[in-house]
Amino acid sequence: MATLFLVGIGPGGREHLTLNAIDAFARSEVIVGYAFYLELIQEFLAGKTVVSSGMTQELDRCRQAIDFVKQGRNTSLISTGDPGLYGMAGPALELADGIDIKVIPGVSAAFAAAAEVGAPLMHDMCAISLSDLLTPWERILSRLEHAAQADFVIALYNPKSHGRPNHIEQAVEMLLRYKSPQTPVASVKNAGRSGAECRLTTLAAVEYDFIDMKTVVIIGNAHTYVKDGRMITPRGYAL
Repeated sequence: MATLFLVGIGPGGREHLTLNAIDAFARSEVIVGYAFYLELIQEFLAGKTVVSSGMTQELDRCRQAIDFVKQGRNTSLISTGDPGLYGMAGPALELADGIDIKVIPGVSAAFAAAAEVGAPLMHDMCAISLSDLLTPWERILSRLEHAAQADFVIALYNPKSHGRPNHIEQAVEMLLRYKSPQTPVASVKNAGRSGAECRLTTLAAVEYDFIDMKTVVIIGNAHTYVKDGRMITPRGYAL
């Protein structure tokens, strides 16, 4: 029986891949993915059937990958970061029936971003996407409000796009109802990739012009602080 590998490639590039991901590519005849993501793993595509498509075609990619497996061909369906966090694992598992599937985890964007700026995710945290393509904006705001009330460290995915340029500002306005204006904030663009850029600010001074779809925004909790240019959320150890 052929296998569908749901592979997380992290930020992309060999240095960020797990050995299981590299093994999945070696075993696969077919690799399916979003065009930009495939560019990040070019060295693994030689000799493979490569199926590339654009944004908003996630379900088509899942169906194509499943069809290849049903034809008896090992297939890797790739996601950046981890396939189980805003990736392809969920829809693929929902659509698939009667085939062998293996989920290969990867480094999520929040953790790649955290590594660029220090240790901001050391205590309880949550990830919230500001994209309202699949989730109503009112529900996203409700989740932000409850996360802020609970004093989670919050990692914001998909914070800004041409179609929703003001969502990040509305999100910060919501968070400021419950978090101090001096709460440390890290905005990290292209985390783990060439050209990575970071901005360390406070919640009251977020640099909105810097933020785009390739940026992860990490908002600290009440105990997060900055030391020597590094953002740190204490775990609670008596130092």
